[in-house]
Amino acid sequence: MVTSYPVQFDVDFPARPLDRLTTAFRIIVAIPIVFLLAALTNDTVQGDHHSTFTFASGAGLLFVPLLLMILFRQKYPRWWFDWNINLLRFSNRVTAYLALLDDRYPSTDEEQAVHLNLAYPDARQLNRWLPLVKWLLAIPHYVVLFFLWIAVAVAVIIAWFAILFTGRYPQTLFRFVVGVLRWTNRVTGYAFLLVTDHYPPFQLT
Repeated sequence: MVTSYPVQFDVDFPARPLDRLTTAFRIIVAIPIVFLLAALTNDTVQGDHHSTFTFASGAGLLFVPLLLMILFRQKYPRWWFDWNINLLRFSNRVTAYLALLDDRYPSTDEEQAVHLNLAYPDARQLNRWLPLVKWLLAIPHYVVLFFLWIAVAVAVIIAWFAILFTGRYPQTLFRFVVGVLRWTNRVTGYAFLLVTDHYPPFQLT
């Protein structure tokens, strides 16, 4: 990890064999916790036949209120920060579970094997105008992450077969998937949680 960056993320590599049964049926087993996360995030997109698909993402994060508070008052309310970081931690636990990184069912409050830490920002030290354009400045990251997440999908499929046959997640694939999650969280922290003005690095570590 880049220890100097304000957004820190990591997942413990499982030293034990992973549960092959829950791995085999992970998508089915995860349905209840995905619906719970969807209820919190309320992030939906319409499909081709007017069907609605729900995605586990950080849409429930407080963004516009924070932007306005930083812009006009140069304040970052602590309880808004606590809501955002806890929702993002929960979202990451669900994502890690779906990516087969951990076979323990995602907790709504316990850290488990997924570690996400954000430094509470001093709003007076943040550029009050930068939040207006951070999401725009992060566009190069969106483009790179789009292709990285396609690679993650392939890596998870390969890992799925590896776990079924060996009970182990290939360490190289594990570190790659964790690296993409780390990169994603840095961009989220910069562009949407607004916890830092430091531009995220283009790297997985």
